[in-house]
Amino acid sequence: MLADPKFWVAVSFFLFLAVAWKPLILRIVGLLDARGAKIRAEIEEARTLRAEAEAMLRRAEAARAAAEQEAAALVAHARDEAQRIAAAARAELDATLKRRERMALDRIAAAEAEAAAAVRNAAADVAVAAARTLIAQSLSADGHAALVDAAIADIPQKLH
Repeated sequence: MLADPKFWVAVSFFLFLAVAWKPLILRIVGLLDARGAKIRAEIEEARTLRAEAEAMLRRAEAARAAAEQEAAALVAHARDEAQRIAAAARAELDATLKRRERMALDRIAAAEAEAAAAVRNAAADVAVAAARTLIAQSLSADGHAALVDAAIADIPQKLH
């Protein structure tokens, strides 16, 4: 057995393992520790990034909510302003319509007064012409002189 080369190969293999075991194990453990530390750092970085992302999400949601509130306020203000402008336009339109109606009524009244005056003038002209014709046909010179004298006598009473 001691002369068997397989025995010495096995013994040398186990001796090699015994001598190389500690540095090999230390190296493997060191690599594993380094890998674990790297993983822990990555996990910690991931936690930090997640916390930052959550904070950014909260800020973005707050900004969105503020923007929605501002937009709602702007819409409400615009709606109120539009209603106010519409009411003012309606009031102005009503006032304009009333003013135009008044002007039309005034024009109608003026036209009616003018027409009535024209009718009165025409009637007076016709009456004067008829009276002139009637007086010229039925009144003698003595009657004419009596009418003139009566009119002259009435002048002092009509002036006072």
